[in-house]
Amino acid sequence: MRRQSIVAAAMVVLAGTADALAADLSTPSPPVPLPAYNWTGFYIGINGGYGTGNSNWSDSSVGTSGNFPTSGFLIGGTVGANYQIGQYVFGLEGDGDWTNLSGNTGPTCGAISAVVPPPDACQTQSEWLATVRGRVGYAFDRILFYGTGGAALGNIQTGLNPPATFDNSVGVGWTAGAGIEFALTRNWTAKFEYLFVDLPNAPCTTVANCQGAVGSVASFDESVIRAGVNFKFGSW
Repeated sequence: MRRQSIVAAAMVVLAGTADALAADLSTPSPPVPLPAYNWTGFYIGINGGYGTGNSNWSDSSVGTSGNFPTSGFLIGGTVGANYQIGQYVFGLEGDGDWTNLSGNTGPTCGAISAVVPPPDACQTQSEWLATVRGRVGYAFDRILFYGTGGAALGNIQTGLNPPATFDNSVGVGWTAGAGIEFALTRNWTAKFEYLFVDLPNAPCTTVANCQGAVGSVASFDESVIRAGVNFKFGSW
């Protein structure tokens, strides 16, 4: 009888201890979901990448040089603003990049060799490029897919190599492309984009630089692939 009483008392103590432990254990809180990202706001950033394209010199009296490749790197800054309505994002963006885009025809200048004998080559190059573009995108929370297009301005240099001295002009043309942007934090985003840039014909008018090709004009286009990082100043 005494043994049964001891066992019963022990069970009561154990039950009370279990109840106390259960009361002390706090129920874990469910994870708090992150708020939906808001793309609205002003931003500044940096970008860099690589471009490849074509140029073609044309002389009305003798013909053309034929297309020849151009390529080079670019790096610069970005400024812009977005406004989000639902999942749609509308924006305006501008950028200015230093570039070393360059290319020439090689040891001859195609049909233009009739007025520019070898070893002179027709060369086109550019030292800066700027764009002002609209953007329209669709946001999946922190991921934004967008298309973009607008005006492009670029320094275009034309001349023969040798002597590798060049006429300078500013071409105003157009650009269009697409990209994807990721919100890394509330203020920082990263993007990857493609742009096609088409600038109008640039003249070669100086005898010292163009010799017999004076009066020629050079077309210039580039396909640019670049990445960038932006700092967003917060929503309006």
